[in-house]
Parts: sequence; structure tokens; C-alpha cells
Amino acid sequence: MAHKISEECIACGACQAECPVDAISEGDGIYVIDADTCIDCGACADVCPVGAPQPEE
Repeated sequence: MAHKISEECIACGACQAECPVDAISEGDGIYVIDADTCIDCGACADVCPVGAPQPEE
């Protein structure tokens, strides 16, 4: 299951730099994760200062 970035995102870009498969890109005001590319490693969640990336339910 992929991760998803919540509205808590402050668009700092920390998660994008950590993604080993380049699944994260700038969206409209917040970053977004391509669910088809995401390998669910959690690297993005580990570096996010506000905890925006969460496992999709």
C-alpha cells in the first residue's frame, strides 16, 4: 500500500529529496505521492516535520 500526503503538508520539500523512487512531486500547494510508483518504504514520513505522509488506508 502506498503513502499519501495529507493537507498538513507545509510544502517544505523534505520528503521529495528522501524518496528513493522519485514518487513525490510538487502539487497544488502541497506535495503529492504517485501511488503507482511508491514502494511504501516510509522514508518520506521519517523526515517530514509535520507528519503529513501517512500510509494510505
